Parts: sequence; structure tokens; C-alpha cells
Amino acid sequence: MNFLPFFNRSRRWVPALLAVALAGCASTSSLQPFTTDGCSMFPDRNVLAGKDWRCCCVVHDVAYWRGGTAEARRAADAELQACVRAATGDPVLGLGMETGVRTGGTPYLPTSFRWGYGWGYGRFYRPLTALEEAQAETLLVDYRAGQPDACMAPPAAATPSARPASAAGG
Repeated sequence: MNFLPFFNRSRRWVPALLAVALAGCASTSSLQPFTTDGCSMFPDRNVLAGKDWRCCCVVHDVAYWRGGTAEARRAADAELQACVRAATGDPVLGLGMETGVRTGGTPYLPTSFRWGYGWGYGRFYRPLTALEEAQAETLLVDYRAGQPDACMAPPAAATPSARPASAAGG
């Protein structure tokens, strides 16, 4: 049996397959506008206990949306844990949330809550250039202008530890 004619015919699909593959790679070059769903796949608050940690998640989402290095991700996850602990007084909840985002937020899975979710899938761990940082800041200013969210601190205070205590609900 001669398979060579099959390979000759299938060569016409190579450019199309290459274009599809490259289109997926090209999507990593443009940062999309910031979005947040609060604490992805986790409650934002405990109404019965009067504890609210949604702002911790929103600030954490800013870091995950931007992406960057593995070290930046570790720092963002540690800040989430510290923020949840401060907002609730519950170190176990903070540690559990940090463990959850360390496990589920990997940039290697094409989820809507992965590290660097503002970029197309495939960016993984890469530091932002000065131009990308400026683009991120512009998009955050635009988001703040259109979404008066008490959790969104001004740029200079956009870390959980610098967030006003009133924003954490406690």
C-alpha cells in the first residue's frame, strides 16, 4: 500500500494548521480589559459570621490578570492569604484560599482564572515590559472609571496590605 499520495494530498492542510497554531500564540500579545468575578469558584463572604473577603480576591485578580513572573505570582498568593486572614481573623481560611489558587491558578491550564488571564493563553510566566505595564495601568484606570468598586484601590495602594480596612468589610 502506498501512503505517499495521502501525504502529498495532506500537505495542503499544513498552512491552515500552521495559521491556527500561530493565531493562538498571537493572542498573548494584547492585554484584554480587566475583569473580576470576586473569589473565583469560592464564596466571597460568610454572611452568617459577618465576614467579607471579596476585596482580597478582587485585588488578587488584578495581579492574576496582569500576570508576570512566578515570583510575582507567589507574592500575590501570599498577599491573598494575609488579606483573607486579616479580613476574617481565620488563618485556616486564608491558608486554604492560598492553597487553592496555587493549585488551580497555574498559567498552564486554559482557565478564565489562570495566572495572566488578561493575556491570551500561552503567555505563562513572563515579566511585563515597561510598555505592557503602562498598558495595564491604562486599562485599570479605565476599569476604575467605569466600575466604582470599593475594592479597587488607587494604583499606589493596589495591594491587599495597603487596602483601607473599610474595603475589607471589617
